[in-house]
Amino acid sequence: MRHTISVLVENKFGVLTRVAGLFSGRGFNIDTLNVGPTQDPSVSRMTIVTRGDDATAEQIVKQLNKLVDVLKVLDFRDGEYIDRELILVKVSVDSKSRAEVMQITDIFRAKIVDVQPKSLTIEITGNESKIEKFLDLMKGFGVLDLTRPGKVALPRK
Repeated sequence: MRHTISVLVENKFGVLTRVAGLFSGRGFNIDTLNVGPTQDPSVSRMTIVTRGDDATAEQIVKQLNKLVDVLKVLDFRDGEYIDRELILVKVSVDSKSRAEVMQITDIFRAKIVDVQPKSLTIEITGNESKIEKFLDLMKGFGVLDLTRPGKVALPRK
């Protein structure tokens, strides 16, 4: 089971290392990790996606709460949060497939950010389901390169 955990931390040197060390030291894997500033320059938000049962997620939350620079930890449940993901994907195209890739890009409300003679680079944001469906369609054309920085999430309340 996948868990999305939001961690508000003090924006200090070494905090990311301590959080990552907590996971590796206990044998937990991080699927994605996204860190960025909040409206308060002294606080950063980490959005961590990990796998495990509910007991594992509960253990992770308890261990995170023990870290000195951690201010708040939320283990999001379905419906309690809004999430988005960004990807950049470079797709192989030729004169015949270019129009079809551009049409699919429009349907998904994605954006072409670079055009080359034999490839298009596309930016798309959305929930995980939308991203996966788009990537499945692009695989048919040939994905040349891909970057997927990770999920960002905020609580609904």
